[in-house]
Amino acid sequence: MPMTEDAQLPPGLALAWGLPAKANKLGRKPTQSVEHIVDAALELADADGFAALSMPKIAQKLGLTANAIYRYVRSRDELLVLLGDAAWGPAPDQVASARDWRAGATAWTQGMVDRCDVHPWLCDLPIRGAPMTPNQLGWAEAILRVLTGAGLSPAESLSCALLLDGYARRIAGARRDLRESTLTSVEPAAVARFLEPRLHELGYTILAGLMTGDQYTDEIHDDDVTFGLDRILDGIEVLIAQKAG
Repeated sequence: MPMTEDAQLPPGLALAWGLPAKANKLGRKPTQSVEHIVDAALELADADGFAALSMPKIAQKLGLTANAIYRYVRSRDELLVLLGDAAWGPAPDQVASARDWRAGATAWTQGMVDRCDVHPWLCDLPIRGAPMTPNQLGWAEAILRVLTGAGLSPAESLSCALLLDGYARRIAGARRDLRESTLTSVEPAAVARFLEPRLHELGYTILAGLMTGDQYTDEIHDDDVTFGLDRILDGIEVLIAQKAG
């Protein structure tokens, strides 16, 4: 593979594809590796969240000085690119082995939600463009194969993939926020008793009925996730049928 001019690439892209970091100008023998830096950042993010991801904290975790970590990665932005790709990991095997396109798209979308459950801080990781790193491109290729195999063009498949990606991230973020909410200790029955008469006074009879039947809750259940995803897939199915017709 020919050498690429790193200055023309986004931060972290060359490292993500296995190109070596620039040589240490001080000539010191490295005591760590880029992989160790990423592993330490991953542990820190899983333990303390996205806000904890500072270069000094990662350096301290590895026993490095604040400046020494920059011998391995040039900036926090560069580290975040590597960290995101490591956290997403490979796309689920169930996507390629699914019985049909709907099952494949469901496995792909649910896989994104599940990965965000494992690494909740992924919901906070900035999106700075289309996927460019190995694992993230693997996820993209997996869903594009599913959708083009159903009869959509690559461009149509990419648009549908973006729709599914956005749904998965939104659901994962909402579930994460609810899990971490300080209001989770509130007694739902007490809230219902307080709100029901006020809802009737305002004429909000539908909401009052849902609350009386315990159907208006703070939780996002698996059935809620599946219901929304099925409606999106129904729309994609219409597009596939139109193409076939």
